[in-house]
Amino acid sequence: MTTHPHTHPLLTPTPGGFFGEYGGPISDPKIAALMTEIGQALDEALADPTFETQMADLRANYVGRPSPVYHAGNLSPKGGAQIWLKREDLNHTGAHKINHCIGQVLLARRMGKKRVLAETGAGQHGVALATACALLGVACEIHMGVVDIAKEHPNVSRMKILGCKLVPVSMGTGTLKDAVDSAFMAYLQDPEDTMFAIGSICGPDPYPRMVQAFQSIVGREARQQFLERTGALPTEVAACVGGGSNAIGLFSGFMDDEDVTLVGVEPAGKGLDTRDHAATLTLGKPGEMHGFRCYYLQDENGAPAPVHSVASGLDYPGVGPQHCNLKDLGRARYESATDKECFDAFLALSRSEGIIPALESAHAVAYAMRRAPQMPPDQTILVNLSGRGDKDIDFAIEQLGL
Repeated sequence: MTTHPHTHPLLTPTPGGFFGEYGGPISDPKIAALMTEIGQALDEALADPTFETQMADLRANYVGRPSPVYHAGNLSPKGGAQIWLKREDLNHTGAHKINHCIGQVLLARRMGKKRVLAETGAGQHGVALATACALLGVACEIHMGVVDIAKEHPNVSRMKILGCKLVPVSMGTGTLKDAVDSAFMAYLQDPEDTMFAIGSICGPDPYPRMVQAFQSIVGREARQQFLERTGALPTEVAACVGGGSNAIGLFSGFMDDEDVTLVGVEPAGKGLDTRDHAATLTLGKPGEMHGFRCYYLQDENGAPAPVHSVASGLDYPGVGPQHCNLKDLGRARYESATDKECFDAFLALSRSEGIIPALESAHAVAYAMRRAPQMPPDQTILVNLSGRGDKDIDFAIEQLGL
């Protein structure tokens, strides 16, 4: 297994894909062989300068990287820490997801696959994957829960326009977990010509390290930009955590900087004292789901529990193995924000800075708004604004009664 040149030891898995005790290979021998093939292709691609050149060109000239780092001076409290934003919402397709989708589709094409298949929650992974497939000439199939289809209509329309085959999933709760199950079943029917493209750092090896490698560009850019703008590193960096890809992308740039506090922000939904949340690292327990070991929210039988968040991209009962390991080691801290705090932050950022955030990203903004007044004015919080709120506008208007 090749180590990506930008990988910190804490973010480098042991053989088999373990981060501490979390992650690992899938146990089914047939699927494990497919995963090994993808892992070997990934290692070869990351070691190939031609692949990196392709990625760099598409990042700069298609995605529009580097995304800027912006001082949210109006949002920052008087007499408290200053809030800064890494503007991943300005990427083509409107979120961080395009970073790993282009990498995955380039890898699929390199492997000779004819189709890329995936799940999506908020639709941002689906849109980004359909976009990359349209660009690179690979067929695309996306499975999406019916609850999320109803909530994220603009992204559904985008996927259809981009030529993707959209499969509605009504089993179970009709949300992200069920879309993952449905997509994986479809993948197993034709694995020779298909590559499964997971939308976060979840799932069996090699997916957590694959998505991390492609998202690490966020942290590398952010660290350099913040130093150039301020002459110092941020006191804290914060990002929302569902599966955890945007957070690990940001964290990866600051792993060596022990003075920088890493903060993941989970959805507390209707409250941590209710069952209507998705605060996996806060209230979950270690176990195995979806072919890998992680913290996950469990019902009384140990199965993944139903979860809730107003942000469709965060309502997943598990979380990436890197975050589980960082929690256990104490290198990262995991907080949460309720649905109400999320909507309050959504409006506050929109009306103070003219930036409408995705509801997912608004969880991290809510944490920064809560935390910054407790910190001295010479300190800073850098938030990964992982997506823009276009997809959430109709839902937010309805929920907020605007």
